Amino acid sequence: MRDYIKKDPWNIIEEGFDPALNRISESIFSIGNGKMGQRANFEEKYSGSSLRGSYVAGVYYPDKTRVGWWKNGYPEYFAKVLNATNWIGINVSVDGEELDLATAQVAGFKRVLNMQEGILQRSFVATLASGKQVEVQSTRFTSIVDTDNAVIRYTVKALNFSGKLTFSPLLDLNVVNQDSNYDEQFWVEISRTAAQGSAAITGETKKTAFHVACAFKLALEHDGDDASYTIAPFSQEKLVGNTVNCNIEQGQSVSLIKYVAVISSLYADKATIQANAETSAAAAYSKGFAAMLSEQRAAWAKKWAECDITIEGDVAAQQAIRFNILQMNQTYTGEDERLNIGPKGFTGEKYGGVTYWDTEAYCLPFYLKTADPKVARQLLVYRYKHLGRAIENAAKLGFKHGAALYPMVTINGEECHNEWEITFEEIHRNGAMSFAIYNYINHTGDVGYLAEYGLEVLIAISRFWRQRVQWSDRRNGYIMLGVTGPNEYENNVNNNWYTNLLAQWTLNYTRESLAQVKASDPKRYAEIVVKTQFGGHEDEEAIWADVAAKIVLPVDAPTGVFIQHDGFMDKELLPMTAIPKGEYPIHKHWSWDRILRSCYIKQADVLQGIYTFEANYDKETIKKNFDFYEPLTVHESSLSPCIHSILASSLGYEDLAYKFYLRTARLDLDDYNHDTDDGLHITSMAGTWMSVVEGFGGVRVRQGTLHLNPSLPKQWQGYSFRITFRGSLLKVTVASNAIMIENESDLGLMLYVSGKEMRSPARQLLTVAR
Repeated sequence: MRDYIKKDPWNIIEEGFDPALNRISESIFSIGNGKMGQRANFEEKYSGSSLRGSYVAGVYYPDKTRVGWWKNGYPEYFAKVLNATNWIGINVSVDGEELDLATAQVAGFKRVLNMQEGILQRSFVATLASGKQVEVQSTRFTSIVDTDNAVIRYTVKALNFSGKLTFSPLLDLNVVNQDSNYDEQFWVEISRTAAQGSAAITGETKKTAFHVACAFKLALEHDGDDASYTIAPFSQEKLVGNTVNCNIEQGQSVSLIKYVAVISSLYADKATIQANAETSAAAAYSKGFAAMLSEQRAAWAKKWAECDITIEGDVAAQQAIRFNILQMNQTYTGEDERLNIGPKGFTGEKYGGVTYWDTEAYCLPFYLKTADPKVARQLLVYRYKHLGRAIENAAKLGFKHGAALYPMVTINGEECHNEWEITFEEIHRNGAMSFAIYNYINHTGDVGYLAEYGLEVLIAISRFWRQRVQWSDRRNGYIMLGVTGPNEYENNVNNNWYTNLLAQWTLNYTRESLAQVKASDPKRYAEIVVKTQFGGHEDEEAIWADVAAKIVLPVDAPTGVFIQHDGFMDKELLPMTAIPKGEYPIHKHWSWDRILRSCYIKQADVLQGIYTFEANYDKETIKKNFDFYEPLTVHESSLSPCIHSILASSLGYEDLAYKFYLRTARLDLDDYNHDTDDGLHITSMAGTWMSVVEGFGGVRVRQGTLHLNPSLPKQWQGYSFRITFRGSLLKVTVASNAIMIENESDLGLMLYVSGKEMRSPARQLLTVAR
């Protein structure tokens, strides 16, 4: 754990420059707008250790899988969201001496991510080898109003000299992915141009042939007398820019404003894409920095009004939750059904920027309660559009009749994960897809989604589960062999309780959904029957009912605990406190063989199932399982602490709930797992929000009705959060003696507060004593 980020309710602050922390800060101070994102690399040249990263949503490359062996059905490639054109570059020199923070003496360094406005600021004083001192201030943001645009204002002040100042703003396509399997460069230059005060370059990805065009237009400001500038364009392979020379007097400042456009061929015709980028950069230039900044502030203010969480009396917790909310909103906006959420978002290359089951299990609840329903709907439509590929994925593994296996990792619907025990066996991801459909409809009331898209997906997934199980005479039930549950520290196990539970639930929910659509929309039902050839090869509904009724869900008779998988209770069940402190994390200190034979759990597994279907279990059952499995869990997945925090809250384990909340909330800010340098844990950030709203706030949606059962951690004086539910926007405030629900919409709402039915009238405040 590190503790160098200053505590502040609305800002992420780093004071002092430590090169050893630079890559961590590059991740933490990342910015984005849903279409593109940028790590917090320096504008000026930096020869020290850095992970350069500028990412464009939906643009990827199929990097050939690097394994020493091959199996039938194994993915041929690992898709990667690519490091794209470096648009932030502004090299700086003073009388020919280059500014480089790796070689200069740096004082007064401060970096601030203003979360309220989505703006990154940096300032420092650098002393060059010659003794000349400059003070630098930079401000940059990716616009959430004009989402093709970003802007940088870069100011240099001469502190102890007069001389010649040179800026070299550039666009650099000569970029690499550090996670490239074969050290390959993925971009080919298509065109470039440079003129006085502007430049543009277009690259094409190998194999996938995406085009990305970047352009800039410059403005210059001087705080002294009228200054003379010379601006000369330069152009060479994969690099374009301008060289700006000006004279600067001691005490004077010169500012370069770089208006940038980044456009991909997802949104523009390839034949005109570079012209479009040039036009967009010019439009930003015409609008001006002050107007763009004003619009940015207003747009973020509107976002925060819908999703902010306030915490009184705990600045560390306040800062952390806003940081997580900020990054979620910078990563995904729901405006394009072709886009999804990578575990690192726009902040790094690990996991390739591709989509996992994390989206449905962790991110969907955040967007369901903090945004217009169409945002969450887009996430589901994304999976529907990939249904054909999911059926192809299953067919590669031998499944028939339209059975679908959604990929563990994807960007275009095709499986591209590179580890066999995950690719072939971690099939519980299919259940996350089916539950997401239910979760969306339960929250929004959009029952039409089932007929329009959802039922086709449910049928295909149910066909997979029906074929994946097999009958066991010995167990007198259906079993599922050779799977990996959420706990990836145990592979190739039989009858993983969580996986079997999801299969059972999906089969039952699909049958219910068939009946619902048949009754409500018989025409659409008939279309689906024909399209899917439903019931054409067997009596599917009857068989699904039989499998659901007889699937094995083992329970340990002496304790009443659900057995994680066959053989788990035969292990030596020692708590994680038995592991010597110097051996954490175990995946870095133990052999894989030792991990697999141990009882230690990477993340919630049985408890993931209990969290998902909490309403089906009484408190005693939840407590038995939590008390048994939590001490065995090492939480070496970023997705683990939030689930434990939520369940601990529901059980009244207040200290444990807070401990897990703080760990998940400050996972990246404090670099808990020593891996923030390769990017933030975006999907786990959604879990942080869940820990507050579903955990401490006790928010549940049961049979289409909102329930609140808040608790107040003793470390907090109070807290509030906003949620949207079926057209109502509620601000819920929890104090030591009362729960206040302010309905900020024109729609009244019936809900349950601490088990009692109440009405929250439109535009009124409801106060309930605690």
